Amino acid sequence: MSGPNWLRATITDAEPLTDRSRSLRLTVPGWTASLPGQHVDVRLTAPDGYQAARSYSLATSGPGEDLELGIDRLPDGEVSPYLVDIAQIGDSLEVRGPLGGWFVWRPDDPRPIQMIAGGSGVVPFIAMIRARAAAPDGTPFRLLYSVGSPATSMYRSYLENPPAGVTVDWIYSRTAPAGTTRPAGRLTKLDLEKCAVPVHDGPLNYICGSTGFAEHVSQLLIDQGHPASMIKIERYGGN
Repeated sequence: MSGPNWLRATITDAEPLTDRSRSLRLTVPGWTASLPGQHVDVRLTAPDGYQAARSYSLATSGPGEDLELGIDRLPDGEVSPYLVDIAQIGDSLEVRGPLGGWFVWRPDDPRPIQMIAGGSGVVPFIAMIRARAAAPDGTPFRLLYSVGSPATSMYRSYLENPPAGVTVDWIYSRTAPAGTTRPAGRLTKLDLEKCAVPVHDGPLNYICGSTGFAEHVSQLLIDQGHPASMIKIERYGGN
């Protein structure tokens, strides 16, 4: 069975998130709706006809023809450098989606939600948090966000003042801000014990980050006693 068709999208807004990432707002005629946690394929076409496509998480969800992407530039990337450094408001590109039906949150799910993000893996959780804020009866949400330093934190201003019912905890792997008691370093079992929804509360755990990050965190959760069936993982690679 064939997947969604490619649709023409126009960039309507672009905002820097860090010195190496930005958000892009797109209007996509023919787009219908997406669930929080889904992603899209983005395709660029060069003047000589060469095409390159990569997948990016959606920072928005719901109905309508407007959507938002959060994109982190990779030094050796083929698509992300263009989207972060070159693409301008009014430019067009192609998108296909929404894609992915497993790594999603549905507002009628009553379970506590634990989200654990590494770097740009926070983007699908922005969509989930925004959807939860719009839901009439929100279930408890907790985000544990592991980043290299405050300067590399995507959507930082939004997450520093999250919607009611959402708790955000920060882990810095390389440079911690002044005044924090936890030294910079990799996310640990102790961090989960302090900053994650405990096993006995029966949370649904979402992990999004690099393959190494996702495998490390999922093993920590399993070691704590979380059932594998209650852990959803989304890995990302080069773009």
